Amino acid sequence: MTDGSNVQHERERVLQSLEELTDSLQSTALPAFLDPLLATDLTVRQLKVLTVLVATEEGATGRGLSESFGVSMASMSGLIDRLVAQGVAVRSEDTRDARVRRVKATPLGRTVVRRLVAGRPELNFEILSRLSMDDLRALEQGMRAVHTEVNRAEGAV
Repeated sequence: MTDGSNVQHERERVLQSLEELTDSLQSTALPAFLDPLLATDLTVRQLKVLTVLVATEEGATGRGLSESFGVSMASMSGLIDRLVAQGVAVRSEDTRDARVRRVKATPLGRTVVRRLVAGRPELNFEILSRLSMDDLRALEQGMRAVHTEVNRAEGAV
């Protein structure tokens, strides 16, 4: 075998191992992931709308949300009212057009979505604090590489 094929073989082995580890971690962490989801008072539709709000820094309009979700403006307005009442969203005047009201996620709303959608219970402080410094440094390096690649991919879209 050539050095190039050895490197490719090792790359495939490591990728396979990472995929198996990820599957195992997801299965093990599922109960910790479900706890915040089961404890939330948000409906599935409210969570979907809140997730859209978190993903858009400038927020969204009620009309835009109603069109995106295929519901009436009245239905979306009621849903937004409930998100505002729970403190996870806020209505504000559009900076470019005072006639337009924007809906944005509050810091609480961002925290809720992060815990429910993007949470990684297996990477919590308690678990990480038990790792050796060598393992922490290796994890940090790997996470930085993944972060860089995710940002690169996002920029390419």
